[in-house]
Amino acid sequence: MAVFRSRFVGQFAVLTLLVATAEAQAPSKPSEAELAAITARGALLAEYDAAAWQATDAVQAVHPAQGRMGRYIARKADAGWVVAFGRLNQAADKFLVAYEAVQAPAKYEVKSFEPAREDTGWDLAAAKAIETAMRDFGGTTRPYNMAVLPADHESLYVYLYPAQVTAGVYPLGADVRYHVSPDGTKITEKRQMHKTIIESVTARTDITVKVGYHSHVLSEVPEDTDVFLVLTRKPQVPEVVVAGAYMFTIDVNGKITVEDRPR
Repeated sequence: MAVFRSRFVGQFAVLTLLVATAEAQAPSKPSEAELAAITARGALLAEYDAAAWQATDAVQAVHPAQGRMGRYIARKADAGWVVAFGRLNQAADKFLVAYEAVQAPAKYEVKSFEPAREDTGWDLAAAKAIETAMRDFGGTTRPYNMAVLPADHESLYVYLYPAQVTAGVYPLGADVRYHVSPDGTKITEKRQMHKTIIESVTARTDITVKVGYHSHVLSEVPEDTDVFLVLTRKPQVPEVVVAGAYMFTIDVNGKITVEDRPR
């Protein structure tokens, strides 16, 4: 009996140590502030995406001259979104704005600049940041969208994410967020948000979808593009994201809640 008891106590001690070690290694539950920051970035990314395609439609309607536009750069001003269409000059020290679409209550109003307006501020930094990120990202076999958002200390976030190519089918995955220096020339962080692309199928009319679901393998929290998916997908439904030890629910307004993953 004494030998059995000693052996049991030893095994229990080892088990306790393993459990304690696992708990110590498990990531702590994300704070409300961290989740709110993901929501804010995802919501701004959705706004950027909407501004880009609405402004593009407005510029195309005025029949822009060929060769004057190579890139679009959007920024959120106090009165709404402003989207500049143009290209870098040969020295890459100016962004030449050929057209500008300004958000108005009913539609985007388009201005034309001849000669092109020379920008050395946000548009220039954003255009250079896109070029920097694209060189690192490399070629793709499908269309990609790009977005540039302001980050801390005047640095920039550059997002590269797969474009929607079929109505009703919303791609998620194979997307990257770059943190780039204020001048747009140096990558300070590269975050692979998702690995492979998941494409939803067009919703069937005889089935009502209540919620979406996917799991993460690269991170312990939802990504900015998860929020983007929820805010842009039609019809809008929440998305459940399983990541690490937790299960997150992204509501249709972008708010993220977290609970322990069921075992």
